[in-house]
Amino acid sequence: MASTTMPMEHAHSEEAHLREQHLMLDPRPRGEMNAMIMEAMHYTTWKFWVVAAILGAIVLVGLFGSWGYMIAEGLGVAGVNRPVFWGIFLVNTVFWIGISHAGTFISAILRVFKSEFRRPFTRAAELMTTFGLVQAGFSIFMHMGRVWLSYWLFPYPNQRQLWPNFHSPLSWDLLAITTYLLASTMYLFLPLIPDLAMARDRTAGGWRKNFYKVLALGFRGTEGEWTHLRNAMNIFAFAIIPVMFSVHTIVSWDFAVATRPGWNSTIFGPYFVIGALHSGMGAVIMVLAVVRATMKNMKYFIRPEHFDAIGKLMLIISMGWAYFFFNDYMVQWYGGDKWTEALLHWHEAGPMGWMWFLMLIVNVAIPWLVLWNKRWRSNPWIVFVVGLLINVGMYLERYIIIPISLTINRMPFTWRMYEPGIEIPLSIGTLAFFILLYMIASKLIPLVPVWEVQEGQMAHSMKKFGRETVVTVSELE
Repeated sequence: MASTTMPMEHAHSEEAHLREQHLMLDPRPRGEMNAMIMEAMHYTTWKFWVVAAILGAIVLVGLFGSWGYMIAEGLGVAGVNRPVFWGIFLVNTVFWIGISHAGTFISAILRVFKSEFRRPFTRAAELMTTFGLVQAGFSIFMHMGRVWLSYWLFPYPNQRQLWPNFHSPLSWDLLAITTYLLASTMYLFLPLIPDLAMARDRTAGGWRKNFYKVLALGFRGTEGEWTHLRNAMNIFAFAIIPVMFSVHTIVSWDFAVATRPGWNSTIFGPYFVIGALHSGMGAVIMVLAVVRATMKNMKYFIRPEHFDAIGKLMLIISMGWAYFFFNDYMVQWYGGDKWTEALLHWHEAGPMGWMWFLMLIVNVAIPWLVLWNKRWRSNPWIVFVVGLLINVGMYLERYIIIPISLTINRMPFTWRMYEPGIEIPLSIGTLAFFILLYMIASKLIPLVPVWEVQEGQMAHSMKKFGRETVVTVSELE
């Protein structure tokens, strides 16, 4: 009797361990999961309002107040001057577009490859895409200075027969950001519809009921509606992937098409794309760690297995970034152009040389030392720190590429260090606005696509083959 009891106990303990480790194997009743998501949206402590108030004040003063002051006084209050006419505003633009790439990568590419671990955090990544592009758009308008003339960038009929200069990188950025923002917003909205309908049906009344009723578009969950929704999501998933790659490639052309030392590179396209994924994945894992720690019931949906999976992607992307960085560096170093050699020496041994070495440490050395270990990359706060350091390193990389590289040109009498002015509070303001938008969204819409989680749990099951427990996945579509 004891000999038959022991294998059964072992089997039950193995199944319990798998359920604890994997969200897809730990289903709960649909009504309970919906209630958990609604509770996470509605549960708010005083700490939330304190942080929101502080961020709101920073946005009001640091972003809109400083921006209004710059509009009134002119770009002279910024640090841009000969030879550095592209400063932190362009650094912020490239950085925020890079952050936005994580949403498309995690949601669209992993959806196409049917990676099951993506299900609970695709929306958090998609929100990052939309909110990051908003900050990138703000940064472009700041760089313009006379923002009230921004409509000149659009081709419109006018009496003087003026036409936008499509040779200008400013026009490229406008087209890239606008296209990506519209496409990513629609891609965010489509999988949100069933969860908005769930929130509509579980909200008693008031402005929230009307809000969800309008955005749910009358979704009732019929077979025809699900078929149309899945078809639309599949089309957008395949369509938005080339848009993602093209957007940051176009951003890289802002620099690569110039004949300046350090910029005229044929691999800037893939180098910028891999850099965008590097910073974006770091940002996603930071958001997931904070959401899991601060929002109610999120420990059920976001588990160590998800940090482990994203940590693996971060390690692979870090290796790809190191390959492209040293590929670009070696070609320029070997080329023998004296101005490029002066620029490389300036990067490494100039007053900002510490940035160059810190960039390599946090973008390459630290991810390689930490993320190879499953226990470390499964710890939310360890990978949070790694993600934070990666984003610091990627911001330094953009700073080195733009204002520091612009310091060295072929006219030494113009060389001058870039000293940012009002750009600093404006940059802090955009970061605060990004976080504030996320906090507002967490109380308005479900951050976890609960219907996708439920769908994945229906597809997963455990079966016994002898003494082994095997996880099987069924095809639902």
